[in-house]
Amino acid sequence: MLIYKILRSGEWAALQAEAETAGAPVDVADGYIHFSTLEQVRETASKHFAGEEGLYLLALEAETLGDALTWEPSRGGALFPHLYGPLRLEDVRWSRPLQLGLGGHVFPDDMT
Repeated sequence: MLIYKILRSGEWAALQAEAETAGAPVDVADGYIHFSTLEQVRETASKHFAGEEGLYLLALEAETLGDALTWEPSRGGALFPHLYGPLRLEDVRWSRPLQLGLGGHVFPDDMT
């Protein structure tokens, strides 16, 4: 199962340069890296990144993250994937720019 992470361009550049990251400032503050499922990621973008340009969408295979990935209740009691450990570049299956369109962010058509 793929899970998704949205990073700002500077955060994505830092991950590429350092090969791992503790995440965005909110992740560092909360002590884990926030991810979303396919069903959750669009709402995450609109709620936490509304109007922002220069974003990147990363996809990771949940099963490869091992025991560091847990599923915990968040928005409305829905279970969200949280990574208690670094986000490693080697775990990123793919990344794509997340363009801002007239009605919000435009997600890739081939997301599964």
